[in-house]
Amino acid sequence: MQAAAPTTAIPPSDLTLGLLAGGRASRLGGLDKAWLLRDGQPQVLSLAQRYAAQASAVLVSANRDPDRYAAHGLRAVPDLRPDLGPLGGLQALATACATPWLLTLPVDALDPPEDLLARLSVAGAHGACAIDADGVQPLFALWRVVALRPVLAQALAHGRLSVQALQTELGMARVRCDGLRFGNLNTREDLAAAGIDAPLCD
Repeated sequence: MQAAAPTTAIPPSDLTLGLLAGGRASRLGGLDKAWLLRDGQPQVLSLAQRYAAQASAVLVSANRDPDRYAAHGLRAVPDLRPDLGPLGGLQALATACATPWLLTLPVDALDPPEDLLARLSVAGAHGACAIDADGVQPLFALWRVVALRPVLAQALAHGRLSVQALQTELGMARVRCDGLRFGNLNTREDLAAAGIDAPLCD
Protein backbone atom coordinates (compact mmCIF):
# COMPACT_ATOMS: atom_id res chain seq x y z
CA MET A 1 0.00 0.00 0.00
CA GLN A 2 1.39 3.40 -1.04
CA ALA A 3 2.11 5.88 1.74
CA ALA A 4 0.04 9.05 1.85
CA ALA A 5 1.63 12.09 0.28
CA PRO A 6 2.94 14.75 2.66
CA THR A 7 0.54 17.65 3.20
CA THR A 8 1.11 20.45 0.70
CA ALA A 9 -0.62 23.61 -0.45
CA ILE A 10 -0.41 22.41 -4.06
CA PRO A 11 -2.79 19.60 -5.12
CA PRO A 12 -1.42 16.87 -7.41
CA SER A 13 -3.61 18.14 -10.25
CA ASP A 14 -1.61 21.40 -10.26
CA LEU A 15 1.86 19.84 -10.22
CA THR A 16 4.21 18.18 -12.70
CA LEU A 17 7.37 16.42 -11.54
CA GLY A 18 10.31 17.22 -13.81
CA LEU A 19 13.44 15.09 -13.58
CA LEU A 20 16.58 16.60 -15.10
CA ALA A 21 18.44 13.80 -16.88
CA GLY A 22 19.87 15.53 -19.93
CA GLY A 23 23.42 16.07 -18.71
CA ARG A 24 26.44 14.47 -20.35
CA ALA A 25 27.94 13.07 -17.13
CA SER A 26 31.41 13.83 -18.47
CA ARG A 27 33.08 13.02 -15.15
CA LEU A 28 31.52 9.56 -15.34
CA GLY A 29 32.55 8.86 -18.90
CA GLY A 30 29.13 9.68 -20.29
CA LEU A 31 27.16 7.17 -18.21
CA ASP A 32 23.42 7.75 -18.34
CA LYS A 33 22.68 8.62 -14.72
CA ALA A 34 18.97 8.03 -15.15
CA TRP A 35 19.50 4.29 -15.47
CA LEU A 36 22.15 3.78 -12.82
CA LEU A 37 21.01 1.05 -10.47
CA ARG A 38 20.77 1.71 -6.76
CA ASP A 39 19.31 -1.01 -4.57
CA GLY A 40 18.19 -2.73 -7.75
CA GLN A 41 16.17 0.25 -8.99
CA PRO A 42 17.11 2.73 -11.73
CA GLN A 43 17.52 6.26 -10.43
CA VAL A 44 14.82 7.72 -12.67
CA LEU A 45 12.21 5.17 -11.61
CA SER A 46 13.07 5.49 -7.93
CA LEU A 47 12.58 9.26 -7.95
CA ALA A 48 9.45 9.11 -10.10
CA GLN A 49 7.87 6.64 -7.70
CA ARG A 50 8.92 8.60 -4.61
CA TYR A 51 6.93 11.65 -5.70
CA ALA A 52 4.23 10.00 -7.86
CA ALA A 53 1.43 10.64 -5.38
CA GLN A 54 2.21 14.36 -5.29
CA ALA A 55 2.03 15.10 -9.04
CA SER A 56 -0.37 14.51 -11.90
CA ALA A 57 2.39 14.02 -14.47
CA VAL A 58 6.07 13.12 -14.69
CA LEU A 59 8.40 14.52 -17.36
CA VAL A 60 12.05 13.64 -17.85
CA SER A 61 14.44 16.06 -19.51
CA ALA A 62 16.48 13.54 -21.51
CA ASN A 63 18.42 13.67 -24.75
CA ARG A 64 18.78 9.95 -25.43
CA ASP A 65 16.81 6.69 -25.43
CA PRO A 66 13.26 8.13 -25.38
CA ASP A 67 11.83 4.67 -26.04
CA ARG A 68 13.43 3.40 -22.84
CA TYR A 69 11.52 5.95 -20.82
CA ALA A 70 8.31 5.28 -22.72
CA ALA A 71 8.61 1.58 -21.91
CA HIS A 72 8.33 2.54 -18.23
CA GLY A 73 5.45 4.97 -18.73
CA LEU A 74 7.61 8.10 -18.59
CA ARG A 75 7.64 10.93 -21.13
CA ALA A 76 11.11 12.10 -22.15
CA VAL A 77 11.45 15.64 -23.51
CA PRO A 78 14.72 16.59 -25.27
CA ASP A 79 16.43 19.97 -25.09
CA LEU A 80 15.05 22.41 -27.63
CA ARG A 81 18.54 23.87 -28.10
CA PRO A 82 21.85 22.10 -27.44
CA ASP A 83 24.57 23.00 -24.97
CA LEU A 84 22.56 25.18 -22.58
CA GLY A 85 23.29 23.09 -19.48
CA PRO A 86 20.57 22.76 -16.84
CA LEU A 87 18.59 25.66 -18.28
CA GLY A 88 18.20 23.71 -21.52
CA GLY A 89 16.57 20.91 -19.59
CA LEU A 90 14.45 23.36 -17.64
CA GLN A 91 13.28 24.97 -20.87
CA ALA A 92 12.24 21.57 -22.24
CA LEU A 93 10.33 20.77 -19.06
CA ALA A 94 8.64 24.18 -18.85
CA THR A 95 7.57 23.99 -22.48
CA ALA A 96 6.00 20.56 -22.04
CA CYS A 97 4.50 21.23 -18.62
CA ALA A 98 0.69 21.42 -18.58
CA THR A 99 0.22 22.30 -14.90
CA PRO A 100 0.66 25.60 -13.03
CA TRP A 101 3.59 24.28 -10.97
CA LEU A 102 6.73 22.32 -11.82
CA LEU A 103 8.87 20.54 -9.22
CA THR A 104 12.37 19.78 -10.52
CA LEU A 105 15.04 17.43 -9.26
CA PRO A 106 18.30 16.20 -10.83
CA VAL A 107 18.00 12.54 -11.72
CA ASP A 108 21.12 11.63 -9.73
CA ALA A 109 19.65 12.83 -6.42
CA LEU A 110 20.25 10.23 -3.72
CA ASP A 111 18.23 11.23 -0.65
CA PRO A 112 15.87 14.14 -1.33
CA PRO A 113 13.16 14.32 1.34
CA GLU A 114 9.75 12.93 0.46
CA ASP A 115 8.23 16.14 1.82
CA LEU A 116 10.35 18.38 -0.43
CA LEU A 117 7.25 19.77 -2.15
CA ALA A 118 5.60 20.51 1.18
CA ARG A 119 8.72 22.35 2.35
CA LEU A 120 9.00 24.44 -0.83
CA SER A 121 5.31 25.14 -1.35
CA VAL A 122 4.92 27.10 1.88
CA ALA A 123 7.67 29.57 0.90
CA GLY A 124 5.44 31.89 -1.12
CA ALA A 125 3.73 32.43 -4.45
CA HIS A 126 6.92 32.83 -6.48
CA GLY A 127 8.31 29.34 -5.91
CA ALA A 128 11.44 28.27 -4.08
CA CYS A 129 14.62 26.23 -4.17
CA ALA A 130 16.20 24.18 -1.41
CA ILE A 131 19.29 24.58 0.74
CA ASP A 132 20.69 21.36 2.21
CA ALA A 133 23.74 20.70 4.38
CA ASP A 134 25.99 21.19 1.33
CA GLY A 135 24.55 24.59 0.41
CA VAL A 136 22.13 25.99 -2.15
CA GLN A 137 20.61 23.33 -4.41
CA PRO A 138 19.00 25.34 -7.23
CA LEU A 139 17.79 22.33 -9.21
CA PHE A 140 15.71 21.09 -6.28
CA ALA A 141 13.10 23.70 -6.97
CA LEU A 142 9.42 24.54 -7.26
CA TRP A 143 8.65 26.78 -10.24
CA ARG A 144 5.52 28.78 -11.11
CA VAL A 145 5.36 27.91 -14.80
CA VAL A 146 3.51 31.00 -16.08
CA ALA A 147 6.25 33.20 -14.60
CA LEU A 148 9.11 30.90 -15.52
CA ARG A 149 8.52 30.66 -19.25
CA PRO A 150 9.00 34.31 -20.31
CA VAL A 151 11.84 35.02 -17.89
CA LEU A 152 13.66 31.86 -18.93
CA ALA A 153 13.20 32.72 -22.60
CA GLN A 154 14.75 36.13 -22.02
CA ALA A 155 17.65 34.67 -20.07
CA LEU A 156 18.43 32.17 -22.82
CA ALA A 157 18.09 34.79 -25.53
CA HIS A 158 20.80 36.81 -23.81
CA GLY A 159 23.04 33.86 -23.00
CA ARG A 160 22.42 34.00 -19.25
CA LEU A 161 22.74 30.38 -18.12
CA SER A 162 22.88 30.69 -14.33
CA VAL A 163 20.06 28.84 -12.58
CA GLN A 164 20.49 30.86 -9.39
CA ALA A 165 20.41 34.16 -11.28
CA LEU A 166 17.18 33.06 -12.94
CA GLN A 167 15.67 32.23 -9.55
CA THR A 168 16.69 35.60 -8.16
CA GLU A 169 15.02 37.34 -11.11
CA LEU A 170 11.86 35.32 -10.46
CA GLY A 171 11.85 36.27 -6.78
CA MET A 172 12.03 32.66 -5.66
CA ALA A 173 12.66 31.91 -1.99
CA ARG A 174 15.33 29.64 -0.54
CA VAL A 175 14.19 27.03 1.94
CA ARG A 176 16.58 25.50 4.46
CA CYS A 177 16.39 21.74 4.90
CA ASP A 178 18.50 21.60 8.05
CA GLY A 179 20.35 18.38 8.72
CA LEU A 180 19.63 16.92 5.28
CA ARG A 181 22.06 16.11 2.48
CA PHE A 182 20.37 15.34 -0.83
CA GLY A 183 23.49 13.83 -2.43
CA ASN A 184 24.32 13.25 -6.08
CA LEU A 185 26.37 11.06 -8.41
CA ASN A 186 29.17 13.01 -10.07
CA THR A 187 32.24 10.80 -9.64
CA ARG A 188 33.22 7.14 -9.42
CA GLU A 189 33.70 7.70 -5.70
CA ASP A 190 30.09 8.88 -5.45
CA LEU A 191 28.95 5.68 -7.18
CA ALA A 192 30.93 3.51 -4.81
CA ALA A 193 29.66 5.37 -1.74
CA ALA A 194 26.07 4.91 -2.94
CA GLY A 195 26.58 1.18 -3.43
CA ILE A 196 26.22 1.34 -7.21
CA ASP A 197 28.17 -1.54 -8.77
CA ALA A 198 26.72 -1.86 -12.25
CA PRO A 199 27.26 1.27 -14.33
CA LEU A 200 24.09 0.87 -16.35
CA CYS A 201 20.79 -0.95 -16.22
CA ASP A 202 20.67 -3.94 -18.56
